[in-house]
Amino acid sequence: MNTSDPRGTGDAGGTRGTGGTRGTRGTGRADDRSDAGRNGDAGGTIGRAFEALYAHDDASLDTAASLLAADRGADAELARRGEEFLRTLWTRGWQPADLVRIARRDLSDEHLRFLSGLVLAETARYETLPHRWRAQLDELDGTPVRPTDRFSSATTVLEAYRLLVRLPRLDAVGPVPGEALPPAAAGEPRMLTRIRALLAKAEATGYPEEAEALTAKAQELMARHSLDEATLAAGAPSPETPGAVRIGVEPPYEQAKAILLDAVATANHCRAVWNEAYGFSTVVGFEADLDPVELLYTSLLVQGTAAMTRAEAEQRAGGRKRTKSFRQSFLLAYANRLGARLAATSRRVASEAPTLLPALASRDLAVTTRTDELFPETRATRVRAAWDEEGWNHGASAADRAGLHPGRRGVEGRD
Repeated sequence: MNTSDPRGTGDAGGTRGTGGTRGTRGTGRADDRSDAGRNGDAGGTIGRAFEALYAHDDASLDTAASLLAADRGADAELARRGEEFLRTLWTRGWQPADLVRIARRDLSDEHLRFLSGLVLAETARYETLPHRWRAQLDELDGTPVRPTDRFSSATTVLEAYRLLVRLPRLDAVGPVPGEALPPAAAGEPRMLTRIRALLAKAEATGYPEEAEALTAKAQELMARHSLDEATLAAGAPSPETPGAVRIGVEPPYEQAKAILLDAVATANHCRAVWNEAYGFSTVVGFEADLDPVELLYTSLLVQGTAAMTRAEAEQRAGGRKRTKSFRQSFLLAYANRLGARLAATSRRVASEAPTLLPALASRDLAVTTRTDELFPETRATRVRAAWDEEGWNHGASAADRAGLHPGRRGVEGRD
């Protein structure tokens, strides 16, 4: 499996990756110092306090928090500088969901609420936002941080800012707020609405065969939609180029999840590159394929987790205690088997229109080329997993039950 962690680790047959981060800091220390005398006493306090953002000891942070706590006149400037840090972060390739993912991992709930409020305040000043940003912002908890003593509040702010200025550059996957945006689509495409409805039913049903048929129908719709897009491209070539989206791939069992996402992406004419260090995969593909890939991956992960929980319960009822190795082996087998089945469905649908195969191949080549441009240095990583045969067998069976055999009676055509 290829991973975007620069320390990459070998081959596990699922996802790609790269050293896709550049740089080591956000804003530079010289900028903070130059503001010290420019904004009066508040600027001077901020300049002195912000020295701690680049120090490696908590004593400096405590001193900085004391300075800020003693100077109420610095509060407005402190908030303004936080928004500047965010703006710099956006220009360095980060998006709100990426920041929240890292803050949740490295900081406390209080830091997360503070950063969420800061992000909502900073992004509110833009008339329009890039595609997918609104959905990310809607996920943020905008509840104000509860009042506390000034020293504790200042410490929380500084610890949050220290994270912001130390995050490295990421490869951009879309425009930055304030930049010119492509024309917005009028509502959600009908095909995507149908896929969303099918997968919601698959997740909700208690009958494995119905979930299987619903999921199969969703994948078939995705494959046929790719054919439709290839038809349009073949008839009237457009200047559209592949885009990209980041999808969270977080612990536990993140390697198995990354392999599953790669399988879904590959079967639908996209490429996935896993960044282990920051907990996401970048999926590269034509815009019409990106949202369906995310929808299907999320649904299959929900279905797989539910199947794993049921399998564990059966094992425990039989007196056999199962562990982390059971769960990881289950998800690895689930991802492996589903990858083969998804690919088979896509090949079957494509074979129904052989004249479009050159157009599909051309689009696949464009996606591969764009992936190589974004991630010129990818490396393979080996799955680090304890083996559990029962877990693997149960996972493979669950993938078969989530199988992709369209045309089941009573389900075909239901959307």
